[in-house]
Amino acid sequence: MIISNNNELIQQIVDLDEESVLATIRERLQKKDDPFILLEECQEGMRQVGICYEQQEYYLSGLIMAGEIFREAMELIEPVLKEHLCGRESGHILLGTVQGDIHDIGKNIFITMMSCHGFTVTDLGVDVKPELFLESTRKIKPDILGLSGLLTISYDAMRQTIRLVRQSNDTDVAQTPAIIGGGILNSKICAYVGADYWSIDAMIGVNICKEIMAKKFKHLKK
Repeated sequence: MIISNNNELIQQIVDLDEESVLATIRERLQKKDDPFILLEECQEGMRQVGICYEQQEYYLSGLIMAGEIFREAMELIEPVLKEHLCGRESGHILLGTVQGDIHDIGKNIFITMMSCHGFTVTDLGVDVKPELFLESTRKIKPDILGLSGLLTISYDAMRQTIRLVRQSNDTDVAQTPAIIGGGILNSKICAYVGADYWSIDAMIGVNICKEIMAKKFKHLKK
């Protein structure tokens, strides 16, 4: 989906104009604008805020404020997204941001979309130790294990987590399909950490999980 850099909503987010952001979203939702486009624009705004922070145009307080604006925006967009996305697919995913990383915006967007597609999501939060992932996988027996990470230091934590799960004496636990998500992933990183799937886009991640469940149900029917 192509989004103009001159987009009003994106610029309002970059300007950290909370009142205008929420007013624009309410107005466009009333006009029946596509909630997916609104979500994409909010994500782009947050991406540009991140660039401003990296270039030291914003301090940490600006980054925190942008996160709060995004959270409030999602509270408006999420109910409409659910109306558009609700389906019959089902499954259970255990999800968390790996140890050493506290980013959760992308993870939370993914959770929203997974829930809308009928998935049960158990969210372990952020900075999750490999041992907790293993313990929770043994306890819950999810259909899918999801690991999120935005920082490059998260790769080793992902690798350690997946290795720990794969070494489990419980076959069901050891064979749990693992998907990793984050903004700077690729097939080489996926291979390095030992994951089965990877995605840098929430909706693509949802489709991958739906494919995993379709394969599982097909296998069970045999």
